[in-house]
Formats: sequence, C-alpha cells, structure tokens
Amino acid sequence: MYSTILTNLENGILTVTINRPDKLNALNKSVFDDLNNVMDDVIASSEIKSVIITGAGTKSFVAGADIAEFSSFGKAEAMELSKRGQDVFFKIENCSKPVIAAVNGFALGGGCELAMACHFRICSENAKFGQPEVNLGLIPGYGGTQRLTQLIGKGKSMELQMTAQIIDANEALKLNLVNHITTSENLLPKAIEILTTINSKAPIAISKIIECINIAVVSDSAYTNGKSGYEKEVESFGACFETADMIEGTTAFLEKRKAIFTGK
Repeated sequence: MYSTILTNLENGILTVTINRPDKLNALNKSVFDDLNNVMDDVIASSEIKSVIITGAGTKSFVAGADIAEFSSFGKAEAMELSKRGQDVFFKIENCSKPVIAAVNGFALGGGCELAMACHFRICSENAKFGQPEVNLGLIPGYGGTQRLTQLIGKGKSMELQMTAQIIDANEALKLNLVNHITTSENLLPKAIEILTTINSKAPIAISKIIECINIAVVSDSAYTNGKSGYEKEVESFGACFETADMIEGTTAFLEKRKAIFTGK
C-alpha cells in the first residue's frame, strides 16, 4: 500500500514508521506521497483515533531531505518542492486527530520540520535536532523558519538556523521543542501511554483544541479564515454544546462516574 512507510494499527493508535533506514529515513518524493496518503487515510478512518510518527531503526527519525533528489533543481522546481512539503506538513498539523512525533535519533532539516508539524514531540535520549540547511547554501523550506520560531522564540530560532547548530535531547527539552525524553526502548510505549489517555477523552473536543491552539501560533489571516484565536474558541466552545459527548461528559461528572465518549 505504501512504498516508504510501515503502518500498524492497535487500539485506535496508528504507528507510522518512515522506513528508509539505509538513507537514515531521508525525505524524498515517495515519502511525501506516502505521508500525504496515510494522513488522508487517518482522516477518513473511524478506527484510527490518533497517530505516532517515527523512523525505522535506532539512529534516525528523519535525517533530512534526500539532497541527491533536488541538487540539480532550478528556482521553479525548488519552489514547487517547498510548497509540496509544506502542504503535506500542514495536513499533519491540521489533522483533527492527535499526531505525536516519537523522535528516535536524528531529526535534522526536513526531519526536524516533520517533527515540528506534529502536535507535539517526545524523544529518546540519543535524539538530535537542527535546521542545518545554511550549510548547503539553503534555508528550511517545509515550514521550519516559522514553526521553530513559534516553538522556541525568535532569538534562539535565529541563532540555531544561522549557525546550523545541532542540539541534543536535553537542550530540546530545555527549549520546549520536546515534551518528554525517554529511553529508546520506552519511546513508543511512552507515546502509546500518552495517546491512550488522550483517546479516552471526547474526540470532538480534542479536535477543537487542535484547531484553536493552531490558530494561537499563527498570524496569517488566510490560514485562520480571518478569525482570531479567541473568536475561534468562542465558536468551538459553543459547537461542543451540540454534541452528545458534552451531554455524556457533564452527566457523568454530576453522577460521579467515568464518561464514555462516542465522538458524536
């Protein structure tokens, strides 16, 4: 079904593994096609509640883009490549179901950009992050200039991208680039633990949280359909009151029992 990724669905959690270990899971056209298609499947499937994105092996999440694929491109081809990557990563970022990056090694260049497109990140102790494109005479093209700045602030983002510095897991945690550090062995179990908790909550409310928080970190009115984050919050809060899950959640609270959500 996919040529460069492996998938495994268990208890509503789909694990997507980028499977090019001989290339340190570098991004190429086939990987982008597969990521685009698998996210379409995630959105369409009632069985999939949430997603983990990780890389094959223990060395690399995604070590960057496949440079050999675009080294001969001209301006127009490069812009098309950048737009394609951004569109796929927007699909991940705006997925209505939670997507966690489980970073198991190098997350450099396009790999760091992929991790940042996920709703949040956890990593193993050997993880490394960076946007070293300037070493190639380039800049990040898949949203890295924007998302890294949103996540860690302007000054540090400027420094890391202009120096091409690679940071370790501890520095990534300090900068709030990742939420948790764990051992390589416990990386996927930790991601599953977090998503199991999230999957027990009301799915529509979770999707509204994703929408509202995404608006909070962007200023592009076209991207937000002209709404401020506060306006979107008011609209989404009201929409929750039209759901069966809201009735179930409030009733369960008043009856002092655990809510059973259906996503309706």
